[in-house]
Amino acid sequence: MSEQSDKPLQIVCLASYFKGVDFLSECKQQGARVVLITKEKNANEEWPRESLDDFVAVPDDVTTEQYVEIVSQFGRQRRIDRLVALEEFDVINAGLMREHLRIEGMTVTLARIFRDKLTMRIRAGEAGVNVPEFVHALNYNDVGEFVNRVEPPWVLKPRSDVSAVGIKKLDEAEHVWRAIEELDARERLRERSGYWLLERFVPGEVYHVDSLINGGRVIFAGANRYGRPPMDVAHKGGVFLSYTVARGSREERELLRLNQKLVKTLGLERGAAHTEFIKSEEDGRFYFLEIAARVGGAFLAETLEAASGINLWREWAKVELAGSEGSYVLPDERKDYGGIALSLARQEEPDTSRYTDAEIFYRVRKQHHVGLVVGSKDQQRVRDLLDDYTRRFAEDFIAVVPPRERIE
Repeated sequence: MSEQSDKPLQIVCLASYFKGVDFLSECKQQGARVVLITKEKNANEEWPRESLDDFVAVPDDVTTEQYVEIVSQFGRQRRIDRLVALEEFDVINAGLMREHLRIEGMTVTLARIFRDKLTMRIRAGEAGVNVPEFVHALNYNDVGEFVNRVEPPWVLKPRSDVSAVGIKKLDEAEHVWRAIEELDARERLRERSGYWLLERFVPGEVYHVDSLINGGRVIFAGANRYGRPPMDVAHKGGVFLSYTVARGSREERELLRLNQKLVKTLGLERGAAHTEFIKSEEDGRFYFLEIAARVGGAFLAETLEAASGINLWREWAKVELAGSEGSYVLPDERKDYGGIALSLARQEEPDTSRYTDAEIFYRVRKQHHVGLVVGSKDQQRVRDLLDDYTRRFAEDFIAVVPPRERIE
């Protein structure tokens, strides 16, 4: 470690959901003092207790001010050196705490860019990255001009929720105005139309880039393609698929270039990022959808590890502990292929013991979920396995539930 040679660094981690086990374990392995703050609903999850020096479960409705006070208590006897958000919904709170306690890392102003789909679109467009036409769903004149100028269909998206949560596809202007009226009637102020954007729907295939950043530069990244757009899976159910893009292909080069440009433009200095693009079936170009300052969900870190040998959680922990003054060296990377098939399951604990392919790298263990991550030197073998699992999951496991309007 580069700081406080006489004492281990103290790192405080926030996790509103069960995420980042490998991050926590790696921090302890690197000699840090590790504090985890999570919500009561997650208290009984399988956290790596042996790697935690302190564990705090806060009320599920904890306020930002309470969070700041709780974290401040850890700073009274021992300096807090790092404060990290392991989950999307903690990014802004972590920024507020860093500013309050004067800890190095992402400020709340920067954090808001990575939590606000409207802001990130504006910044990306200014940097010359293709973005579907959009409008803030606030000013009636602006919305009216947009629906008159831009051909339907459109998608109405919450500015701060993740993935496809809350997204509505609309085909007529009347449906847009009705949706805005319904939003403005909601009791929660943060769910009203000012917290939404309207965007041109771009038909095409969705891709994602998951990366590690240090010193404002992407030092490792992997480009994957979803089997079906996440919005389709969220609204219609079925198997979620993701797999590595062909190594050295034009698609991979362009995705990595755009990701690097976005990271630099938006100002992410250190950490992990998950960026999504859609390749338009109309013009073949990539359009920016969103970027998050975190490790991608849905076991994408395991998928990336199957292809590269790089565990994004563990390497992020090393980068975080090294800080702005320390040194970090990325392990050697494999150039193989990975993929994941993941679905909701009607069984509480699905049994995948009959799936015995040698390429299986990781088996998802999560209640009412079934998932297999595979790795191979052969991209076609990965695709064939995912196709096989899609068919078999439909027979053995699949359950479908209505899409969520919000994440509680």
